[in-house]
Amino acid sequence: MLGLSAGPALAQQGRNDDRRQQQPQPRQMKQEERDRMRDDIRDAYRDRDRQGRPDRPRQMSQEERNKLRRDIEDANRSMRK
Repeated sequence: MLGLSAGPALAQQGRNDDRRQQQPQPRQMKQEERDRMRDDIRDAYRDRDRQGRPDRPRQMSQEERNKLRRDIEDANRSMRK
């Protein structure tokens, strides 16, 4: 009796094995392809960062700092009056 009920189960198991063999296996990437993809992604992130970030401000000269200091001191004096 047990042998009769096991027959269909074994037949179904064989069909599942056939389906697995028919499905294409994922292709492994070659080292060159991985390197190229990594470089492309790195370049994309670099380009994105460059576009969103303003240029670094240049350092002020001594004369510019002195003028800015005087202007701020004058503005503060005007506000106190």
